[in-house]
Amino acid sequence: MTRQKPSLTEPQYFILAALMDGPLHGYGIIKAAGQATDGRLRIAVGTLYGALERMERAGLVATDREEIVDGRARRYYRLTEDGAVMLRREALRMRQAAAVVMGRTGHEGTAPA
Repeated sequence: MTRQKPSLTEPQYFILAALMDGPLHGYGIIKAAGQATDGRLRIAVGTLYGALERMERAGLVATDREEIVDGRARRYYRLTEDGAVMLRREALRMRQAAAVVMGRTGHEGTAPA
């Protein structure tokens, strides 16, 4: 039995998706994830940086560069090739899972209205 890599959490998924178009800093990632989900997903700052740290250790994201803005360091992150592969794999997994439900023609298993 082969062991598969674990699925991404929803915040991880949208963090990686935010980086598809190029490097972003933390606030840019939060904003992009919020826009991608029509505001449904609000990633807290602590959640973001914890997730970025774990994903950087896993090789899914990398630090692209740092800038000093208004006297503060601003770190930009980029998607790695491994991160892009993981993101595509997760998108495919979710599409396959959704097809199980969306492909049903009847109303079996639904509660009466």
